[in-house]
Formats: sequence, structure tokens, C-alpha cells
Amino acid sequence: MRDLTTGSIPRHLIRLALPMAFGMIFQTMYYLVDLWFVTRLGDAAVAGVSSAGNVQFIVMALTQVLGVGTMPLIANAVGRQDRDDANLVFNQSVVWAFVCAFITLLGGFALAGPYMRAVGADPATQAAGLSYLKWYLPGLGLQFALVSMGSALRGTGIVKPTMLVQIVTVVLNIVLAPVLIAGWGTGRPLGAAGAGLASSIAIGIAVVLMFIYFLRLEHYVGFKRELLTARWDVLARMLRIGVPPGAEFALMFLFTAVIYFVIRDFGAAAQAGYGIGSRVMQSIFLPAMAIAFSAAPLAGQNMGAGQLQRVRDTFRWAAIMGSALMALLTLMCQWRPELFVQGFTDEASVLLVSTDFLRTISWNFVASGLIFTCSGMFQALGNTVPSLISSASRLVTFAAPALMLAQRPGFRLRHVWVLSVVTMTLQAGFTLWLLRGELRRRTTVAAG
Repeated sequence: MRDLTTGSIPRHLIRLALPMAFGMIFQTMYYLVDLWFVTRLGDAAVAGVSSAGNVQFIVMALTQVLGVGTMPLIANAVGRQDRDDANLVFNQSVVWAFVCAFITLLGGFALAGPYMRAVGADPATQAAGLSYLKWYLPGLGLQFALVSMGSALRGTGIVKPTMLVQIVTVVLNIVLAPVLIAGWGTGRPLGAAGAGLASSIAIGIAVVLMFIYFLRLEHYVGFKRELLTARWDVLARMLRIGVPPGAEFALMFLFTAVIYFVIRDFGAAAQAGYGIGSRVMQSIFLPAMAIAFSAAPLAGQNMGAGQLQRVRDTFRWAAIMGSALMALLTLMCQWRPELFVQGFTDEASVLLVSTDFLRTISWNFVASGLIFTCSGMFQALGNTVPSLISSASRLVTFAAPALMLAQRPGFRLRHVWVLSVVTMTLQAGFTLWLLRGELRRRTTVAAG
């Protein structure tokens, strides 16, 4: 356990963010490695795997409920020096991880077909996406155990073990991807199905490694048999914090599904270009996300210790650092966006869509970084409803105009990208206003 209630806030942020960013980069390589090999299968495979990969937002919605419900409660308990409550929350998180995994597998296999038929540009795209999903679903189910254990460690201020496990499993995924997707060494390529299977195997290994770490090396929180039965009072505490961020990821699923839907008439090449560009964009976001994720346990422990000024200072430093990084990345995408995507495809039509997407969408990088930071602060404050309201506002401002634009003559892909930039900027301003109000309210309560 690391005490974050004393010492330099910028130093704490950097110490937490660096290994977290490193681990997240390796985590993202799951998708980039798979994508690189899948692009060799053609536009339909890329479009299918990319649109199918959007389902991960639904799973991430559930993992957010679990992870965000776990991390702040444990961080607050650490700040209060209440080890018993930290252990209770962790073990309850493990119980619900198994429940969520079962729900994911059951719902995933039932709904994968209807989803791909709704968003796939053509039968080949739909078939590739469905094949990928069926083999990726076991890995998605295992994510819950990984998130439960990783969130518990983050709440205690520990991030390196999670990073090391991610590195090991990404290396494994890199080894498995060419074997299973392209058939290297076996002569039996599995195509899109191989991409899903490689990720599932790697995530399974990650769960095993994290389980071993908790059994042998973790001392502050751990598995306790007497706490591994459902406690509805603890679940209620977790849901109060976790449901709004989970709903945010569900909204992200809807947001992305709307994009795939409105651009499907442009064909598989357009969906493939967007799929490549959006995955690269997610990788570009990692520095700001690492800082935002680091702000959450840092502010959470200080909130538990009643140090509101350090909570405010945490936001200020996280916002400055995240915005500076995102501004630099914006300049890079304005200068040479093709450098980020040209390794994934040789097809001019796909490359054109990807580069135009990155050049346009990069104007909202700073706004995105601020939204991530605010989201981490809402988690630390124990009230994530404002963050959900913020995300819902963007879905409203984006989805209806996008669907209307798609029906008008002269509709172009760039119209969707520009609309996304405008609505993201509006959301950032709205989110900052909501956070300011929440901080003012907490100050008033503390003073009273």
C-alpha cells in the first residue's frame, strides 16, 4: 500500500501514471497487433473485426461498474486507514466479477448475430465480425476478474504488478496472433476467429498471473473465504459509484454504433478506414488516460483523509499535464496523420479515410483529455452521476444530427468527424462546469 495523502502531488501523478501508461500501451497492442494481421485478410475482415470490437464497450460498461465501484471505495478506506473495509470491498468485487462474466457470455452469444447484421456493411463483413466475436467473448468474460484485481491494487496506490502482467500477456498475444490468424507454423489460418482466440488466451493467462500475485505477494487486501458471499449493502455502495461510469461506456457503444450505421452506405472500405483510425486514436489517448486514471486514486485517498485542497490540486495538475500532452499529439496528427496509420493498410481508399479521420478528430484531443480527468475526479469524489450526465449530453447532440445528416444529399464522411469534434468540445465545457459545482458543494459540506 502507498500513502498518497502526503508529498508532492505532481510527483505522485507521474509515479502512478508512468507504469500505468506503459501497461496501457501494451494493453492497446492487443488490438493493434490483431489489426495489423487482420488487415492482410481484406477490407471486409477489417470492417467486421472493427465493428465487432465495438461490443467491447458494452463489456467495458460492466467492467467500469465493477472497477469504478471498487477502486474509489478501497482508496477511501486506505485514506481512513480502514483495512477491514478495503478487504470487504475487494472480495465483494471478486464475487460480482464471476456473475458479470456469466452474464457476458450468455448475452454475447445470444446477441452477436443480430448486432452484426445491423451494423455490417455487407455479408462478408458480418461473417468476419461474428467469427471474431464468438472467439473473443471468453476473453471479454475474463476481463472482469482482471479489472477487479487491478482496481483493488490501484486503490491502494499500487500499479506496477498490473503493468507487468499486461506486458507478459501482450507478448503472448503477439506470438499467438500470426500463428492463429495467419497460420504461421501450422498451415491452418483461422482468420478473424484467430484474432479473437489469441486475445482470449492472453487474457486468460493474465487472470492466472494476477491471481498468483494476490495469493503470494499482496498483503493489504486479499481473498478471504468468509467475505466471498454476496453482501447487498456493499453492492449498493459499489453500484452508486460504478453504475454511472458503466452507463457512460454503454453510451460510447451507442455512439460508435451510430457512426458505423451512418457510414455503412460508403462501403466496407469506409468502415475499415474508420476502424483503423479509431483504434489508433484510442492508442493516442493513452497518455491523458493514464494521468486521469492516476488522479482518481490520488484524489480518492485525499478525499478519504478529508484533505480537500489536495483534491483540488490533484485536478489542477492532472488537467495541466494531460492537456499539454494532448496538445502535442494534436500537432503531430495535423502534421503527418498518415504516419500513425499507413503501417496497417496499403489500400489508398482505406488510408484516405483513416488519415482524414485523424486529422479532423485530433482537434478534440485536448477536450477529450479534460473529460477523462474530470471523470477520474468524479470517481474520487464518490459521485459519478455528473460524468454520466455529461456523456448523455454528447449522445443527444451527436446522434440525432448525424442521423439527419446521413439522409441529406451531399453527405460526406467528414461531416461526421466535424460533428464529433464540435460535440466533444461542448461536452468538455459542460463537464468542467459540473465538476466545479461538485467541488464547491463538497467544500460547503466540509465547512458546515
